[in-house]
Amino acid sequence: MKKFLIIIGIAVVFLAGITIFKNFIIKSVATTVISRIAGAPVHIDSLSLNIFNSTLRINGFKIYNPLGFPKGILVSCPRVDVIYDQTTLFKEKKHLLVVNIELAEMGLVRNKEGRLNVDSLNVVASNTDPVPIQIDLVTLGIGKIVYKDYRNGTEPDVRVYDVNKHKSYKSIPTAQQLVLLVMAEPMRAAGIKSAQIYGVVMLAGVAVLPVAVVATFIGKNSVQQSVDVGFEKVYEVSLGVLKRMGKVVEEDPRKGKIQANVNGADVAVQLKRVGNRTEVMIFARKYMFPKLDIAGGVLYQISEKL
Repeated sequence: MKKFLIIIGIAVVFLAGITIFKNFIIKSVATTVISRIAGAPVHIDSLSLNIFNSTLRINGFKIYNPLGFPKGILVSCPRVDVIYDQTTLFKEKKHLLVVNIELAEMGLVRNKEGRLNVDSLNVVASNTDPVPIQIDLVTLGIGKIVYKDYRNGTEPDVRVYDVNKHKSYKSIPTAQQLVLLVMAEPMRAAGIKSAQIYGVVMLAGVAVLPVAVVATFIGKNSVQQSVDVGFEKVYEVSLGVLKRMGKVVEEDPRKGKIQANVNGADVAVQLKRVGNRTEVMIFARKYMFPKLDIAGGVLYQISEKL
């Protein structure tokens, strides 16, 4: 018995070591790639890739100011959650179903020459080759912008914009365009003008979802979204989506529950009235394992129809 427990202990330590090593490698690669795309230093506190429920979590993501600007943080995102398509994990072009980005603070700096730090990034100057990627749905939570203007002397004119908004986007085709959105949308929401980055984003042609879609939240076993659409309408759309994607096995319009089989997974949709809004929660399991990639795909299809 003692020998068996020792073997189990060694196996657990070995698997834990593999997981830590895997996450370390992915973190190093992600930091290098994003830094090259942005043209500025990037730091990640921790990164965790879960192959069982198709999720990636990044904690403490930061992009620092490029050369020619005071040392400081340009973008601070305490948390980034991703649901990815497992079938593309080892392919050159990755497929991400849902990307949630919580941007707590953006440090916008205008130097003595009148140039903004965001306009000095590689991604704005198109100095890097496009990195192809398929992102179905991006939700961006925007906190605040701290704007420092150095044009009038060594001491900057400092202004703070509390944005506190969520925005959603669909069909992002490159990693560069994702970075552009994260940079430009907080500035646009705060009404900051005269930035070269706006023109680059316009050329990218990224689609903004209707205001009905507010934010997406990823849990261990489900995805959740709050929408500014009536309960009955959301139920009707959800039922239609599940019928097209798979086979509906149970429906209860009064309780807002739908159960279906999609790509061999058991999928459950649960709706809840919250004032004038409707909360959509989607669970997906296959062989007892969470399948957030399938849940994210269902969520995306529902969002497209609302």
